[in-house]
Amino acid sequence: MDLFEAINQRHSYRGPLLADPVPRTDLRRIIQAGLQAPSGRNAQTTEFIIIDDPVLLAKLQAMHPANQAMQQAPAMIACLIDRQPTAVYEGYNFQIEDCAAAVENMLLAITALGYASVWIDGWLRLEQRADRVAQLLMLPTDKKLQILLPIGRPAEHWPQKERKPFAQRAWFNRYGAEETPCQ
Repeated sequence: MDLFEAINQRHSYRGPLLADPVPRTDLRRIIQAGLQAPSGRNAQTTEFIIIDDPVLLAKLQAMHPANQAMQQAPAMIACLIDRQPTAVYEGYNFQIEDCAAAVENMLLAITALGYASVWIDGWLRLEQRADRVAQLLMLPTDKKLQILLPIGRPAEHWPQKERKPFAQRAWFNRYGAEETPCQ
């Protein structure tokens, strides 16, 4: 699939997924897309756990009763960062940004391979769910679960939601400027 086609087709899919397993070759390709993402100072700090064990998946699926994709996913990817990130540039760390870049690459790869997913983040922040999932995944205490991606073949077609027009969110040369021909 062409990159721009994948960008146009990618959307957050919370609907039912088919029970078809996601082959490890595809899961590796998805993770490799995440590993190729840029990272601050090339620190490459984002780490991943690929979850395809049916027993472990069943425990995770039972935790989110409102999200069909989460309940039915034949595979998931957990994206990890450090709990106490080390500064890599002028006192700053970029682990959240690095993780987000990796997740976007993976979401595009997921779409290009014909799968669907949804970025699970806010749900993890409530009721210590990230910590409960981290225990299931046996994370060391210095690591934090930042994002969870359920992955599978969509059982329904959901079009991407309409985006605001370019002129409402992007401008040339200054905020809110009318587009004028370049001199």
